[in-house]
Amino acid sequence: MSYTTLRIDGLSLRGFTAVTGAAFTFLQVIEVPLYFVHDGVPPDSNVLTRIMLSLVVLVLLLGFATGLRELIRQAEPACGWVADLAYGAALAYIVVTFVAHSQQAGEVIAAEAPVDPTITAAGSYLLYGSIGRILTAVFLTAAGYAVVRSGLLSRWVARSAYVIALINIAFVPSLYFGNDTGQFFSANGWGTTATIASLYAYWVLSVGIALLRHRKARHYAGQPGSTSENRR
Repeated sequence: MSYTTLRIDGLSLRGFTAVTGAAFTFLQVIEVPLYFVHDGVPPDSNVLTRIMLSLVVLVLLLGFATGLRELIRQAEPACGWVADLAYGAALAYIVVTFVAHSQQAGEVIAAEAPVDPTITAAGSYLLYGSIGRILTAVFLTAAGYAVVRSGLLSRWVARSAYVIALINIAFVPSLYFGNDTGQFFSANGWGTTATIASLYAYWVLSVGIALLRHRKARHYAGQPGSTSENRR
């Protein structure tokens, strides 16, 4: 059965990937402003709510990454290893973010008075910051390359992925610039951990929309004679 017709309980693989990607982006857009609605120490309810939202967001990202990997592998088996790299980077990102959430939630739950876990949970600095940024860059680079090389989508997907990946790479050195959350460029700054971290969500949404719009399209950027080229 081809990847264009594969269905899971009535939902096509493309549909599943697009829906999980759209839901991921929607909840991510809701989550990020919660980091900025309070000056100073946020109430426990704010911290726990944004973490709860993010748990769902990360599960949706797992669904999107899984669906995208399968679409790529079925479109062009030779690109399977690149799809696996993108999936692995996404999975690693999800795991380290779960750990960071656990550290921050633990700080809030255990404290007798409200605390700002973005400062007090020092172990989460790099997980949300430099580690998250480099894993995001790997995911975007591999996914962007694979969806175009496999013939799944057109070149703009890769180009936009590379641009966002480079922006993420630029924030990896933020670990040298302290832990002032009020700074845009610091280990746990609002730029490093919130603003830049949300950019790839819009790429995910765009890919999901493109998958639905180009169900029968064959955009190929590879070499003649490949599996994708022969199916045109």
